[in-house]
Amino acid sequence: MYYQRLKDLREDHDQKQEDIASVLGITRQQYQLYESGKREMPMHLFLILAKYYNVSLDYLAGLVDTPKKLY
Repeated sequence: MYYQRLKDLREDHDQKQEDIASVLGITRQQYQLYESGKREMPMHLFLILAKYYNVSLDYLAGLVDTPKKLY
């Protein structure tokens, strides 16, 4: 599921939930709900994270296992 990918990407970049929440302009609590799978993340936040991590949306969503860079 995509929420595990969110956590893996964050941890691979040695960041805390607070760091990513700040990038997204939301609270840590809101981000924690997305990362735990308790809430669906809106598409506009997926777009921000795809650009931030430089990965494709299909990778971020967990549809493919090999990351493809955006640029």
